[in-house]
Formats: sequence, structure tokens, C-alpha cells
Amino acid sequence: MAKDYSNLIDGEMTTNGDWMDVVNPANEEVIGRVPACGKEELDRAVAAARRAFKTWSKTPIEDRREVIQKISAIIKDNADELFRLLTSEQGKPHAQAQGEIIGASMMVGAQSTLSLDDVINEDSETRLSRTRRVPVGVVGGIVPWNFPVMMAMQKIAPAMLSGCTIVLKPSPFTPLATLRIAELIKDVVPAGVVNIITGEDTLGPLITEHPDIDKITFTGSTATGKKIMEGASADLKRITLELGGNDASIVLPDADVEKVAEQLFWSSFSNAGQICVAAKRIYIHEDIYDDLSKAIAEYAKGVVVGDGAQQGTGVGPIQNKKQYERVLELIQDAKDSGYKFLLGGEDDPSGTGYFVPLTILDNPPEDARIVAEEQFGPVMPLMKFSSEEEVIARANNSEYGLAGAVWTKDTDKGVRIAEQLETGTVWINEYLHLSPFAPFGGHKQSGFGAEYGIEGLKEFTYPQVITVKKDAVV
Repeated sequence: MAKDYSNLIDGEMTTNGDWMDVVNPANEEVIGRVPACGKEELDRAVAAARRAFKTWSKTPIEDRREVIQKISAIIKDNADELFRLLTSEQGKPHAQAQGEIIGASMMVGAQSTLSLDDVINEDSETRLSRTRRVPVGVVGGIVPWNFPVMMAMQKIAPAMLSGCTIVLKPSPFTPLATLRIAELIKDVVPAGVVNIITGEDTLGPLITEHPDIDKITFTGSTATGKKIMEGASADLKRITLELGGNDASIVLPDADVEKVAEQLFWSSFSNAGQICVAAKRIYIHEDIYDDLSKAIAEYAKGVVVGDGAQQGTGVGPIQNKKQYERVLELIQDAKDSGYKFLLGGEDDPSGTGYFVPLTILDNPPEDARIVAEEQFGPVMPLMKFSSEEEVIARANNSEYGLAGAVWTKDTDKGVRIAEQLETGTVWINEYLHLSPFAPFGGHKQSGFGAEYGIEGLKEFTYPQVITVKKDAVV
């Protein structure tokens, strides 16, 4: 029987009598119901956040830090329950869900250690000038469905640490683990500091346009990010946008084929490819293309696609039906175009659940939809290149600029190539590593602003310069 979950508004778990179903993508069964909120509930949550801001913004940072560390501990202490719940709503295998929950706990704890110290601009005989950081106010957070707990926490923790309060909207597809965390932390967080409300996609624009919300932090598609910019422009809300990516990996000819094959597979297929920084275009030097493409395909044949709750599953389902159909459409377009498949390309399976067979394409053209568009599914196009200059140009030939990677034994060469890539993050000989102490953000249409680290914390603040004239006569 499906369980009912409540929202967190002003320190209390609440419902409104209107419900949305949450579906397990592995079997399409309803596993929970959450409130379908609209303007009335949003207004209550924002009002609570506005009231709480008056006190929370003046709370010493050490006290704010202590509350955030308690949240970290609560998530860790309840990780077993939370990762199973996360798998049931999101689809990812238990091991990956556990990694997200524990990772969220660690990230929250790490973020709590950051500080924004005053900066002395001038200290002369006549003048003392310093810059301090002051909290923006009430934050509206909008979270996607691919990493719902991690994304929620990476908005809540820095908002709280900066002195802001927050109204957070989880994805309607994956709200359950986040609402369970809300229930667990409600007696630790002062009323109104964190509010979590659920609703359909129509709730997002209400948050973006709400006159008493001062900042929007959003993770999701570039198309939605553009709509958020438009909605926030009416009253010049501050915004942080972490948007789509079509991330390129470049494999140089000196790479070890056997060692790199497994790493490249998981850089594309972790979380069924539903990662904004997943490797979505893989460029392999022509000298090792045949051997490496074969090795990747052979490794993939041993990976089980199935229900994330089942032991041995390596890749779970696509999270929701709309995205499932889009991935199948891209694969069908590749078939209709006559592109060669090393793996996958089968007809749509007729069973229950949003499962897409692992799909690897053999050297499709650069203008193929499956190369030029962000797949966000278990699809890997492999392409040949012959020179550094050529592959750098091809990697940069995208409207996106989120992340990328270079694989080589020559790390100096790897860094030289990395410095020419038009992305916010570049990894050398690894993938998907994000640090809570290093800024993460995109170039071009992959968004702007940053999350994580001091730069991410600054996103929740204004700079304020205070200047004292020492020899003034008044």
C-alpha cells in the first residue's frame, strides 16, 4: 500500500488534502503520495521563511554550523532506510543510492566548515575599508530527479550557513527521501529556516516569480533554466543555474585500453546515464579506437540492467516515462539514420518498467542527434579522432560547457588539452568527482554561478563594503 508523506512548513509536517502519486520506475507501481501544493501553501512557506530570516540571519555562524552538522549526522544515521527509499523512487541500484545518501551527509558536513571572512580593502592612516558578506534573504530551491537528495542538500546547507532561509521544491518524480529527511530534521532546524513543499511543474514558476523570494537556485535542463531567468527578471532575483551538459571525454593513444574501458563505461552509464556531467561524447584516438571500443562493449555485456533493488543490478531504469520515451526516440533516430551499433539498438522492450538496453554506437557523425544532443540515458556514442587540434575543436563545438575529461599517461599533455576545453570542470584520468571545497558550475548554456566551495557559498550572499574615514571631522 502506498504511503502518504507530508511537507515541512514552518517547523510542522503538513498536508492539504490534494495528492500526487509517486511511481517506482522499475515496476510502474505507485509507492507513495505527496501533497500537490499551489500558491496557498507556497505563500505560507515563504512567509515562514521570511519570519525566520530575521532571527536566523543574526544567529552566530557557529550556531548555524552546529545545526547543519546535526543534519549531516541525521542523514548518516538513517542512511539504510533512506537509500532503499531512494532506490524505490529514483531507480538507481542500491549501491549507488547508498553512495548518494552517504555522499550527501558528507557534503553537508564539509560545507558546514566553510567560512566567509571579511576582506580588508584598505587600512591606511586615513581610512579603513572592509568587505563583508551578508545573506541574500529567502531562497527558492528547485531540485531535479536524478540526484534528488544530493541536490537538495547542496542547496539547503550553504543557504543555511550563509544565514539565508529556504523554500525547497523537490521533483514531483522523486520527493520521498527528501520528505523523509524533512521529517527527521524538523525538530533540529528552527521553524521556518527550511521549508520543503511538493507540487507539479506548475509550482516552479510560482516560486520563481514570488515577490518575497530573493534568490533562486536551480538544477535541471537548459530549457527550464531559460524560463527561470525570464521569471526571475521581473524583480531581478539573484539566480544560480546548474544546467545541461553534453560532456566530452578525450582518450589519447597512450591510454591503457583494458584499464580505461571499465572507467569509461561507468563515466557514461552510472545512474543509467542520468548525470549532468556523465560522459556523453567519447572521442578515442584512431590508433586505439578498434581495441578500446571492443573492450568497452565486451565489458558492457557483463553489466546487468534491472530493478535497482535486486542484487547484482548494475544499471537501473530511466527515472520517468517522459525521459524514457525521449531516449528511445534518440536511439530510433540513430537506427533510422543507419548508424552502426556495437551494443543495443534493440526494439523497445514491452515489459514493465522504464528500462533501456545499454546502447553503444560506433563512430556516428558529429551532427547526429545522438551526439549533438544530451542523451541523459544509457547511451554512449564513440567517435574516432586523429589529432589534438581536431578533437579539441570537436569537443568545444557544443552549446554546452559543463564538464569533460582527458585520459592519458602524459598528465602534462592532459592538462594542456584540459586548459583548451570550454567547460567549468575538466578531469584528468577520472570522472564524476566533485569536491565540496571546489566550485562547480558551467560555461556557455550549461548555466552560470557556482555550487560548492567558497564560490558556491558566496552565491547566497551580497558583498557589503563598509568604509570608515579615520580622520573625519564631524
